[in-house]
Amino acid sequence: MGLFKKAINQVRKPSGPLGGLMLMSMTLGHARLSAWGRTHIAPPEPREIVDLGCGGGRNTAALLKQYPSARVTAVDYAPLCVEKAARHNRAAIAQGRCTVLEGDVSHLALEAGKYDLATAFETIYFWPNLEKCFAEVARVLQPKGRLIIVNESDGTDSTGQRFENMIDGMKCYTAEEIEAALRIAGFSSIQADHYKGKPWMTIVAAK
Repeated sequence: MGLFKKAINQVRKPSGPLGGLMLMSMTLGHARLSAWGRTHIAPPEPREIVDLGCGGGRNTAALLKQYPSARVTAVDYAPLCVEKAARHNRAAIAQGRCTVLEGDVSHLALEAGKYDLATAFETIYFWPNLEKCFAEVARVLQPKGRLIIVNESDGTDSTGQRFENMIDGMKCYTAEEIEAALRIAGFSSIQADHYKGKPWMTIVAAK
């Protein structure tokens, strides 16, 4: 595998020094996208949030700042991401407002019905068996709990499709494919919003 191929595949599960650099690059590169996605979190304010595929923990920190009365559980299956996210949010962890866990979204070791908001920033591309993963998210959400999905690719743009062909296990879903999987998993009241001039997409789904 060439160096570029090795580097780009760090997007899926960062590890080692190369993964650290890729994680930093992704965090900085997705800042505007993430901020736009967070504007779709409508009232009431969440009190228990689970940030799935938390990466380096920047979105976790933003959620803690946006909702000062909330607690956030951050989950990622890459040990390096867990380490970086815990370091970035160490003050909130010490205050009892944040927990960072290593875990797989297809088998979440989380309490059923605990969370009123789940977030998934730039991560569902790598979730195995989307319907099963969405069903796990639904399991840990409260009745009427919400899932916010924020993707840079809407599944039709050429850039997203090019990365899909280069990165092992990556799938860029369309809004229609995501909505179908969400409904199978038990979600309803699904709304998609697209950023004008970019393939960015935010989907909000409620149980």
